[in-house]
Formats: sequence, structure tokens, C-alpha cells
Amino acid sequence: MTQAISKLLIFDDYIAQYTKNGVKYELIEGKLIEMMRPIGKYQEIGGFLTFEIRLEIRRLQLPYFIPTSAVVKPKRDKTAYLPDVIVLDRNNILNDYYWEKASSISLGSSAKLVIEIVSYNWRDDYVYTIADYEALGISEYWIIDYLVLGEKRFIGDFKQPTITICQLVEDECQVKFFKENQPIFSTIFAELTLTVFQIFQIN
Repeated sequence: MTQAISKLLIFDDYIAQYTKNGVKYELIEGKLIEMMRPIGKYQEIGGFLTFEIRLEIRRLQLPYFIPTSAVVKPKRDKTAYLPDVIVLDRNNILNDYYWEKASSISLGSSAKLVIEIVSYNWRDDYVYTIADYEALGISEYWIIDYLVLGEKRFIGDFKQPTITICQLVEDECQVKFFKENQPIFSTIFAELTLTVFQIFQIN
């Protein structure tokens, strides 16, 4: 749902409005887009990944944390994303102008990992955010497509639930696809032992 507004917003307009009345929005090309409330499997997957990653952060005593909500400001000033899960670096976030001001980040170094669970706005997750996170310098980005909404060009000819992991290598995004019972591989959490099946089945 697009919020009726009289002008295109920039990021500073957005951070002053996106939590208004408890409703969450993303900003896409200057327009407020109301976020659908996550339900069912979507919630299960997000909660499971948050729990597993927090355990790994604690086990390795890393200076990372997962906020309940944080906004990513890409280099385009009329856009802002509200990821499903984001892992932030306590050491680097101190340099981010928008963190204390609006629980938002504008530096790629502030985030170690961003996770999006695909829903009705799947084109944003596959097309726009990959390019924006690459340009911003975010190290790793996961796209969790349990509903198989992505087109063949994004998840292959044989469409099935897929986890796409985008990793920044020498400033370029390298994309890998994981399906069925394949173990996922994260450069940020290299010792994390999860398979695609575990994530989708929540075992």
C-alpha cells in the first residue's frame, strides 16, 4: 500500500515519519510503502535465524548485535529499507551519523549481515536491494525465498525454495544459491552450521 503524500520524500523526511502511529514503512523512490505484517512461516524463519545468529555472536564473543528494528539508508537519498534481520557492528556503528539519531545506518561498515525474507515485494529484494547494498558496501546479504516467488533468472530453472547469499568480494557482489539440504555458507559466520532444509522447516 502506498501512502498518499503530496511530494516525494527524502531520507530525512522518512525517518521523521516511518514509525508514525506504529505503522512501519519503507521508502522507495520517494514514496512511503506500508509494510505488511509478517505472519506464519515468515515469522518463524525470521525468529529462528535471529536466535541462531545471536547464539553464534555470543559463542564467539563478537562485538555484534541484532536490533529489533533498524533502517538502511542506501546512497540513493529517496530510498530506505527496513530489513527483516540485520546484524550491526558495535565498533563501526559509532561512526554512523544516523544511528543515535534514528536507529538507522548509512555506512556499509555498520552492518555485517542483512537478511530479507521474500514476500509480496520480491522484486525489491532481488533487484534493487542487491544493487543498493553492493554500492553501500554491506559485506553480506541473504534473500530467503521460501515461497518461491523469484523469477527463474533469480532462483534457477527448477523453481524451489532457495536461499540466495550475496557476498561482497573486492567491492563486487558474488551471488550463490542454496537449495534443499545444502549447508549454507556465510563468510561472516563461517562456523554457522545450518542447512536450507533446517531454515525452511524450523527444525
